[in-house]
Amino acid sequence: MKASPTLTNNLQAVLADLIELHVQGKQAHWNIVGTNFRDLHLQLDEIVDAARQFADDTAERMRALHALPDGRSATVAETTSLAQFPEGLISTEDAIERMVAAMEAAVGTMRKVHDEVDEEDPTSADLLHEFIARLEQFAWMVQAENMKPTAKVTAADSK
Repeated sequence: MKASPTLTNNLQAVLADLIELHVQGKQAHWNIVGTNFRDLHLQLDEIVDAARQFADDTAERMRALHALPDGRSATVAETTSLAQFPEGLISTEDAIERMVAAMEAAVGTMRKVHDEVDEEDPTSADLLHEFIARLEQFAWMVQAENMKPTAKVTAADSK
């Protein structure tokens, strides 16, 4: 099978976002400060590793379909849907919000292109399913760092 221009463009959009997610995750990893630094520092590496693997899987799938992936920094910077990550030190709280937004943007791209990808190549759509599930799980886990509990625990509850 040879990818159509539409399939190529859709997978390229996913690739650009995954590469940018990996880069932003490392930027956050290196420059976070504040509460729960160590936990977030380690958690960001998990996200980076997954994003890097997902990008590689996407690029290799593109090559299997005779499409040419473009991971050059200029291409990624021009085409990613992720907002630019700020320069300098960033609080763990702000880094969490930015990384959750970045993961949600990457997932948004995948959901946007999914139906066209699935129509032409269900195997590539299966990859998107895997990426979406994992990135949504990461986003939930990271976002939980900033959430406040809603349960009201009383002394009677602890008996």
